[in-house]
Amino acid sequence: MSGISTGMDSNCTDGSSPTDGLGKSSPGMILLSLTLSVLAVLTTAINSLVITAIIVTRKLHHPANYLICSLAVTDLLVAVLVMPFSIVYIVKDTWVMGQVMCNIWLSVDITCCTCSILHLAAIALDRYRAITDAVEYSRKRTSLRAAVMISVVWLLSILISLPPLLWRQHKENLEDQCLIKHDHIAFTLYSTFGAFYIPLILILILYYKIYRAAKILYHKRGASRLNKTEMNGHMIPKCSDREQQSLDTLSPPEKSLSEPSTEGDRVRITAKSPNFQSHRERSVRRQRISGTRERKAATTLGLILGAFVICWLPFFIQEVIVNTCSSCIPSSEMANFLTWLGYLNSLINPLIYTIFNEDFKKAFQKLVKCQNYL
Repeated sequence: MSGISTGMDSNCTDGSSPTDGLGKSSPGMILLSLTLSVLAVLTTAINSLVITAIIVTRKLHHPANYLICSLAVTDLLVAVLVMPFSIVYIVKDTWVMGQVMCNIWLSVDITCCTCSILHLAAIALDRYRAITDAVEYSRKRTSLRAAVMISVVWLLSILISLPPLLWRQHKENLEDQCLIKHDHIAFTLYSTFGAFYIPLILILILYYKIYRAAKILYHKRGASRLNKTEMNGHMIPKCSDREQQSLDTLSPPEKSLSEPSTEGDRVRITAKSPNFQSHRERSVRRQRISGTRERKAATTLGLILGAFVICWLPFFIQEVIVNTCSSCIPSSEMANFLTWLGYLNSLINPLIYTIFNEDFKKAFQKLVKCQNYL
């Protein structure tokens, strides 16, 4: 997210030349530009694949997936409208496209990167409501509600990004630089907290509560499934379908692990078999299944949070330090690295939020094989 906060240009923190060291080495610059170009192409391709899969696959037409689709659109904009200009800026060692394009680029960069981060918070909030208030939220979780959430995310992104951009217009800009720089700490706090620190705190709290709720529901569902009673040839489950639905909304791995009809048939066959399991064996099995699901849930949440924190936290720590300490000036290489580490999150997002989901896997396979979706 180059230039999201004050004092940070698109690839340079203090307005110095973006590639002081790398620009002296032609082989190094060629390798760097190729690497960054590959990242941009991969980000474009993977996010395009996610968007196409959701559009053409009816099974993926669900409000929760609309948020993921909107996230993919945002990350696609970063790949198409932000990354290429950043590569040119790094390679040329100067801004060569004029101040009009600079203004447009900074606007798109800050807004899209902020929007991508806020989408992660919106997805966390959606999953939290779905697992902790499944009965009520299942009625409210409509396409219209998803559209409203997406609109709010974009509106907040614009409101967070607008003040630094407007302030930049009052500064004397150099034609060979594309940066946002001013001396007001208020703008730094406004931008960094609005775009990252507040969403980060929200995401951490929500996913912690999601994991705790899921852990409880896993034990309840495991106990109820292994203690079903059969009456007049029909299975009588002790847990409601709403608990099943709430667990499926936590994270993709749980859905693939738990198909009610299949597990119900297995329990029924076991109950009718003369060699049915003892109570102790059922208890051990219940604990094993619950433990497996908890580990998978923890792994999924760990990947989501880990990728987000690793990609964006270093950049925003640098933002606060640079704009509160006038003598703290990182090298241009470090500034470029942290900027692109943040961009990398746009490549990781579609992988994390879809790779564990069986429906997405099947949709991707059909897309690659060009099979009919209708």
